[in-house]
Amino acid sequence: MVLEEIRRRLLARLEHEGQAEEERLLEMIDEEIVEENRRTPIPLSGRLKLRTSLFNGLRRLDVLQEFLDDGSVTEIMVNGFDRIFLEKEGKLIKSAASFSSREKLEDVIQQIVAKVNRTVNEANPIVDARLEDGSRVNIVLRAAAINGPAVTIRKFGKRHFSMEHLTEGGSLTEEAAEFLKWCVRSRKNVFVSGGTGTGKTTLLGALSAWIPEDERIITIEDSAELQIQSAENQVRLEARRATGEGEKEITIRDLIRTALRMRPDRIIVGEVRDGACLDMLQAMNTGHDGSLSTGHGRSARDMMARLETMAMMGGDLPLAAIRQQIASAIDIMVHLTRTRDGQRQVETILEVNGYEQSRGTYRFNILYQREAETGALSATGNRVLGKLFCP
Repeated sequence: MVLEEIRRRLLARLEHEGQAEEERLLEMIDEEIVEENRRTPIPLSGRLKLRTSLFNGLRRLDVLQEFLDDGSVTEIMVNGFDRIFLEKEGKLIKSAASFSSREKLEDVIQQIVAKVNRTVNEANPIVDARLEDGSRVNIVLRAAAINGPAVTIRKFGKRHFSMEHLTEGGSLTEEAAEFLKWCVRSRKNVFVSGGTGTGKTTLLGALSAWIPEDERIITIEDSAELQIQSAENQVRLEARRATGEGEKEITIRDLIRTALRMRPDRIIVGEVRDGACLDMLQAMNTGHDGSLSTGHGRSARDMMARLETMAMMGGDLPLAAIRQQIASAIDIMVHLTRTRDGQRQVETILEVNGYEQSRGTYRFNILYQREAETGALSATGNRVLGKLFCP
C-alpha cells in the first residue's frame, strides 16, 4: 500500500534526522509523495489526501483527525481498530475508515492520555480524558473490551452556544429562557438533569454566561470541558486518577472541599456521579447561592431519587436528613431530553418547594412543561418564583 510504504520511509528518515518541526515534516512528506509520484502517477486529489493522511498519522490523531475537523460529526465511536462509527445530525453511521492496526490505535490512545497527564494500561484499562479543544474522551483497553480498544469521543463544539442559540433552535421558549436568566441573576441554585447527549453541559455553559462579571467562579469537573467566556475571575479545577508513578488521586469531593476555601461566589460542578453529591449539597447549603450542577436522570423527579442515592454514598446520614438537604439546596430543576431526530430540548422546569417529612415526599411546583401535542415548552400557570425580570 502506498500510504504505508511512504510512512515507513518517513519513519526511517525521522529516526535518522531526529525530531522534526511540523513545517519540516510537511516538507519531508511532500518530497516522498513527489518521489512516489515519479514511480506511479498519483492524481492531485490523491496526493492532497495522502499528504493529510500521512501528517495526521505522524503528528495528530491519525484517521480520527478527519472526523474531529468535520463540524457535522458530533460523536466518534471506535470499536476496535477496524470499526469506527460516527454520529451526524443525531444519527449513527458506520465509517469506511479504519486504523491500519491495533497497535496504531493503541499509539493514538497513548498520545491522547499523555497530553492530559493521565495513564491507561493493562492494569488500569479505563480512563476518561479530553482533547486540547475540550472534547470528552472515554477509553477502554483490551483488558476490559473484548473487541479491542474502544474509544468514544464526545466532540466539543467550536461554537459557543448562548441561550439565544438555544431558543432559536427550539430547545426552549424565550419566556422560559428569561425565567432561567432571572434565576441565575437572583442566585437560585439550579440543577440540570437529562440523559446522555441531551445537552446538559451546553445548557450549563449558556446559564453561566449570565453570572455577573464581578463574581468569582470555581468550576469543578471530572474532565474539564466547560468554558465560561464572560467571567475573568474564575478557577477551573479538574479531577485526576491515581497513577503508577505515585501521583495521588484527586477526586471531585477533594475539589469541592478545597473550593470552599478559595472564596468562591459560585461553585459550578460539571456533573455529580457519586458521594461528591453530598459535598455539593452542603456547599449549596452553606452560603454559596447561585451554584450550578448537572446529573444523569430520566426525569426531574427521577433525578431527585438519584441524588438521594449518591448522597447516601457520601456519608452515613438518615434518608430523611438527606432529603431535607436536597430540598434546601436545590431551588430549580431543569430536565432535558433528546428527540428521535437528535434535537435537544428542555422538557420540564420545576421549582423545589421543600420536603414533607410526614408524607416522605418533595413539594414540586411545575413552572414550564413541554406539551405532548404541540411539542412546545409552555408555562403551566402555576406560581412562579418571581417576575420574569433581570435587574
